[in-house]
Amino acid sequence: MKRMKKRPVYTFREDLEKRLKDPEFKKAWEESEADYLLACQVIEARLRKNLSQRDLAKKLGTSQAAISRIEAMNANPSLGFLKRLSAALGVKLSISFS
Repeated sequence: MKRMKKRPVYTFREDLEKRLKDPEFKKAWEESEADYLLACQVIEARLRKNLSQRDLAKKLGTSQAAISRIEAMNANPSLGFLKRLSAALGVKLSISFS
């Protein structure tokens, strides 16, 4: 029986910390951070409601592809769309600058 080598556990957080030391990567990460946070929050809220992308899209009167693009960070949703999205998910929309 062949033994498999154990791979070291390498978390996303550890990888991110390492990559953020690269100024070029850090700049790109900072520019995409809002997209990333939006995607994570939409996915988490959708899953808490036990909704598929298709179910959520139907509640919003949009396509499953539109939800997929937001969750994949390939969209630039309008404020109006975000308001409708938050209502459909039953969460409060909060926007801030820091």
